[in-house]
Amino acid sequence: MKLELLQILKNQLDTRMQAAYDAMQSAQDSANEETKSSAGDKYETARAMAQIERDRHAQLYEQLRQERAVLERIDPSFHFERVGLGALVHSSLGDFLIAVSVGVVMVSGQKIIVVSPQSPLGASLMGKQVGDTFLFQQKKAVIQNIT
Repeated sequence: MKLELLQILKNQLDTRMQAAYDAMQSAQDSANEETKSSAGDKYETARAMAQIERDRHAQLYEQLRQERAVLERIDPSFHFERVGLGALVHSSLGDFLIAVSVGVVMVSGQKIIVVSPQSPLGASLMGKQVGDTFLFQQKKAVIQNIT
């Protein structure tokens, strides 16, 4: 299941990366196509706005690229004794993958919550082992298994 989940996450990030790249290119093309009009300020404003838009999409693209790199580092066959990056945590209140902040992902009809180790939930799970407890949505949960 973890291998399938990681592939779904990689595909989602690839799609989002492509959309960010396309938007970045479109904004750059828009900036390049602005022609100098008799109102010089209008031209400069349009170019500046297009550049800001391009930079925003470039920043998003870079963030997604870094998240994709995190997923590449995860070995789906590694067996965890304690929760760490790449651990699939099965608990009394649900299943959690410690990877990148994506949220809820459905895999084979099962809901998995994907969180980063830096998120509040991810940080509270890091280093725990089977039998340990943690809080999730103000409810006490018990770790039943880690894969």
